[in-house]
Amino acid sequence: MSQENSVLKRYSEGAQSVQAELCCPVDYDATLLKQLPQEIIDKDYGCGDPSRYVKENDIVLDLGSGSGKICYIAAQLVGPQGKVIGIDMNDDMLALARKYQPEMAEKLAGNRVQFLKGQIQDLALDCNALDDYLTQHPVQSTQTLMACRDWQEQQRLLKPLIADNSIDLVISNCVLNLVSEHDKQKMIDEIFRVVKPGGRIAISDIVSDEPPSETMKSDPHLWSGCISGALQEHDFLHAFIEAGFAAVKLDVWSNTPWQVVENIEFRSTTVTAIKPEQTPCLDKGHAVIYRGPFSEVYDDDGHIYPRGQRIATCERTFNLLTNGGPYQDEFIGITPAQLKPAQPWCTPAGTLRPASESKGGEHRAPTIDPCC
Repeated sequence: MSQENSVLKRYSEGAQSVQAELCCPVDYDATLLKQLPQEIIDKDYGCGDPSRYVKENDIVLDLGSGSGKICYIAAQLVGPQGKVIGIDMNDDMLALARKYQPEMAEKLAGNRVQFLKGQIQDLALDCNALDDYLTQHPVQSTQTLMACRDWQEQQRLLKPLIADNSIDLVISNCVLNLVSEHDKQKMIDEIFRVVKPGGRIAISDIVSDEPPSETMKSDPHLWSGCISGALQEHDFLHAFIEAGFAAVKLDVWSNTPWQVVENIEFRSTTVTAIKPEQTPCLDKGHAVIYRGPFSEVYDDDGHIYPRGQRIATCERTFNLLTNGGPYQDEFIGITPAQLKPAQPWCTPAGTLRPASESKGGEHRAPTIDPCC
């Protein structure tokens, strides 16, 4: 049995009856759970709580939405102006999640949740549309197979299931490890494609301290059980960096393994990251000061920040480090009293910005000024 088929079969069984082996113990906000039907809670399988990263008015995409639990929790957090999209490939899980849509829409005074059929490694292809196409055009020869592939490419281009740069927050709960090994980087590249510049991700998943063996990877039960498809912890982080994400962080880390198989520890983690703004790198006179405690740090773009030094930055990097993002507690931002005429950034990493260039400027620090 292929990895994909073993996953579909296992989670179809999980939609019919509770499969305790498929989930780790997780504490969710009890006030948010009170709104949910008990069947959705009982048949949800995860290892973390990415819903705690949801903000009001967000457009949220939940990868591998399953019973819909995280989607319905997120729908309470985004508010009436927000939206939640759940993506899943399993028809039985989609039916379970959709079963309670009218009830949840009434409780929330509006239907903020949409469930779509798709593969998380191919977020552009609408699999409901593909099912309809195959009903009308069965694949019975090489020629019809090639015609189907051409149709899929046109669908991805002209009618993508999830459009480029359209999502504020992508979340996932113990699903990425279920995707076949050769599709994992493609999946993370797809996540990067759909997130808005400045958007975020919060991915709860299982990682391993050592790579699983080939024998483990060929075991359908271990694969569908979120074990042998897990990425080694560093490889998991590096895949997001390779895709182009910044501020990649192990934000939650389980102190004890969920399972130990062949002396390999498998534990739950939640990785967060942001998609950098896709704007030109322009010098307008900004500077930042790294507060410490390390003697110096550097970012994914190779910029160097010695502790306590006024380091010249382009406007884009300045905004990334100081405007409410994951770095803001680490840096003091300095905006000159009068911005310089914008010019393309060409300053070597670690260049100091003389204090004379920012006299009377605005200093933005993450602490309250005791002199005010």
